[in-house]
Amino acid sequence: MICKISPIFLFSENEIFDLVNNFHSSGNTVVKGNRNEIKFFKTDSFSFNIKSFQKPILINKIIYSYFRKSKAARSFEYGMVLLEKGIGTPKPIAYIENFDWIGLTDSYYICEHVTFDFMFRDLVETENFPDLENILRQFTRFSFNLHEKGIEFLDHSPGNTLIKKAPNGNYDFFLVDLNRMRFHQDMSFDMRMENLCKLVTSNEMIAIMSYEYAKLYNKSYDETSAKWNLYTTVFQQKHYKKRKFKLFLKKLIK
Repeated sequence: MICKISPIFLFSENEIFDLVNNFHSSGNTVVKGNRNEIKFFKTDSFSFNIKSFQKPILINKIIYSYFRKSKAARSFEYGMVLLEKGIGTPKPIAYIENFDWIGLTDSYYICEHVTFDFMFRDLVETENFPDLENILRQFTRFSFNLHEKGIEFLDHSPGNTLIKKAPNGNYDFFLVDLNRMRFHQDMSFDMRMENLCKLVTSNEMIAIMSYEYAKLYNKSYDETSAKWNLYTTVFQQKHYKKRKFKLFLKKLIK
């Protein structure tokens, strides 16, 4: 067993072990997908989330033990990097990995619970969302700051940003689902635009965000908008083909 605890928090290893050991019998489920499960826990003075990652298949048991860090370890380490760079994310508390004689059996990531008002996905799915243009412009500045700091968040998609309205009318953004990132000395214009292609499909929203990004990056609006739309179209086409192939396989198996 491996347990790593953030120096920011005063949890002991035994406290972390108890939390994980009681994961399946306590806490409130926030997300339960086919692969991972997230639960919310609350003590008298503190609220936190625990993410239980899918038990790895045989080959991944070996890979995550000897060749690559587990998703829990990467979530923890990338979360610490984001905090160091001043990027919003729920504060990492700890991660735990369990092993058998073959390799990794299960893993857990524990982080501070952040209260939020809505997710970026709500902007995409809700018609006439209040203060939409202002939020999009602020979010674009947030994304530009990520890129300026060399952070390529590979899962920069609608479900992975929590948004909280601050008392001054501004918005705070918190990245979640952190286990896929790359860090660079510098990000090219194409890398930046490709990194944003999963967020929105609306031409109007892309136009607002392109205008804001172009100002920040000192590019023309036309060039920024054209590149953003190009990468969005390519991503949507790949996504459609992938879904179509999965449906074909399901029908084939049946």
